[in-house]
Amino acid sequence: MSSFENVLYIQAGLGLLPNMFLLFFYTFIILGHRSKPMDLISCQLTFIHIMMILSEGDNLLANILESLKFGNGIKCKTTFYINRVMRGLSICITCLLSVSQAITISPSTSLLAKFKSKVKKHIIYAFFYLWSFNLSFSSRWIFYVAGFTNVSENRQMKVTKSCSLFPMNYIIRGLFLTVTMSRDICLVGVMLITSTYMVIILCRHQRQCKHLHSISYLRASPEKRATQNILLLVVFFVVMYWVDFIISFTSTLFWMYDPVILTVQQFVMYAYPTIAPLVQISSDKRIIHILIHILKKFTPSASRFSKK
Repeated sequence: MSSFENVLYIQAGLGLLPNMFLLFFYTFIILGHRSKPMDLISCQLTFIHIMMILSEGDNLLANILESLKFGNGIKCKTTFYINRVMRGLSICITCLLSVSQAITISPSTSLLAKFKSKVKKHIIYAFFYLWSFNLSFSSRWIFYVAGFTNVSENRQMKVTKSCSLFPMNYIIRGLFLTVTMSRDICLVGVMLITSTYMVIILCRHQRQCKHLHSISYLRASPEKRATQNILLLVVFFVVMYWVDFIISFTSTLFWMYDPVILTVQQFVMYAYPTIAPLVQISSDKRIIHILIHILKKFTPSASRFSKK
């Protein structure tokens, strides 16, 4: 398992680097008052990805708290709570990203068109409600997470090397699972609906523009490229999220966490925060221009590449 743990650390490092770059980029854009509504959402999503990577399992955040001489109980409660908040926010903000893009590309005759001018204002309110809900809903974990002691004594379920969950009352456990499933099914349903809507809009737009533009123009359309990347992120997120949810759901339901399954779950949780920033970077021309400008300063060949 040690070799697989090394893979997890490498995966976490590969996920942190592009996310940190994106966070600095979006922060600079937002502070410069040149941001679009999608930049605000992408900045939030990038920050959430960073915190997810840092708080997953016995990772960097846990090591920092341990080096600061915090007790194992405080370390476990802090990292587990932050990780659960970020997981909930991840599906919420990804859903918000999908809805916002659907509004952005909607035609002027659509019912969604009237929300285009209000998207930025409503996004701020959405951030407040989503953060408030997830911070309060995930607070239950503070009471049920502690440092690992002895499973045979009080049926603790080991969730990391040093942390475990105390057993919950069956009614409370069922209530939380029901609320979590309802939230996730609802949000995934909204993402699937908006994704289908965007596909329909893109197909209709492509048919209409065939008479006016060449196929090469259609492929280079910024709206089409941005929408395709968001669709890719949504599909990949839904697959990864539900794999993680099934593992968490069955483990909590049967109150058993196999070490191999736990490691696989960590690998799955790292997958989306690692892939998502690479897709975002490759689809944003502003970022590509910045990278080319940086490369031009260090490599003469980049200058010839940018001219091509």
